[in-house]
Amino acid sequence: MKYAVIGTGGMGTQYGVLLQEFAGKDVDFIDTWRPNVEKIREQGGVYCSQDEKDRHLVPINVYYPEEYHGNPDVWIVFVKQMQLDGVLKRCAHLFNDCQYVFSAMNGYGHFEKLAEYFPKDHIIGGTALIGAVVYGPGDVNFTGGAHAKAMNMCCYDETQTVVSPAEQQIFDDFKAATLNPTIVDNFLGMCMAKIVFNSVLNTLCTMFLIRFGEFEGSDVAKRMTEELVDEAYSAAEHAGITLLGTRESEVKTILHTAGEAHPLHFPSMYQDLTKGRPTEVDYINGYIARIGREHGYVCKLHEFVTDELHLAERAFAIHHPDVIAAEEASLK
Repeated sequence: MKYAVIGTGGMGTQYGVLLQEFAGKDVDFIDTWRPNVEKIREQGGVYCSQDEKDRHLVPINVYYPEEYHGNPDVWIVFVKQMQLDGVLKRCAHLFNDCQYVFSAMNGYGHFEKLAEYFPKDHIIGGTALIGAVVYGPGDVNFTGGAHAKAMNMCCYDETQTVVSPAEQQIFDDFKAATLNPTIVDNFLGMCMAKIVFNSVLNTLCTMFLIRFGEFEGSDVAKRMTEELVDEAYSAAEHAGITLLGTRESEVKTILHTAGEAHPLHFPSMYQDLTKGRPTEVDYINGYIARIGREHGYVCKLHEFVTDELHLAERAFAIHHPDVIAAEEASLK
């Protein structure tokens, strides 16, 4: 398998670099963020560190969509939900029906967009308890070592009742890359469980500008986690969605990940907020609230948290106009 990663941010870089370094795979990188592409080319690769240690330069091949002419077997897609439409349109000329695509982006909505370009049985969805922080263009920190990484994967086409040879090969490559994959058979339940996970740690840590471990160490962490998880599971039940795991196991996973597996991690939502970018809260807490309302259940907590995060975005913009101006300038 030859791979190409669309989105050379924290997660895209980590997947691609680990596939290169540990699985020995041929990987190309495609990105649309000009400062990132130009910095990687200038320094001859991307600087990677693990838990803020061992920072070193990893040579990678990075391209803008319009200049790439490769034909990978598998695309790996990690971009923000709000940017996905535009990025896929720029890459559309590169796609064909023989290729597979994998994505473990946060939130929900991306698989329907990928299905506009790929057959459903060639789309492999995923969820990842794998952390990464972008310090700046061409500079990424991976959080949690090989022992702390965990991910699930499942074919988007729910009529597929057996694992295809291609999915098995992707699984084998991810395993060799120390990503610790597991193949599951409940696509929507898999995705929803990760949304519930993110609806606690990503949103609350972003709102209060703290790391996972700093949240878990607070006296209110367990109670807040239990209340948000309970409401999310109730919304899923009203929608007829059976999640992977139970309320109790989800709470346990969240608190273990925050306190033991990734205590130093700042969520990607935090990284977006503090760089003056829109967050994905509408695709996470907002998504939970939306499916609840659509099925006669009002998620008062998730609706409130969604509004609070948008208020945090506004407050950050008020207090840090220089950051907002720098972000706007970088997009020109």
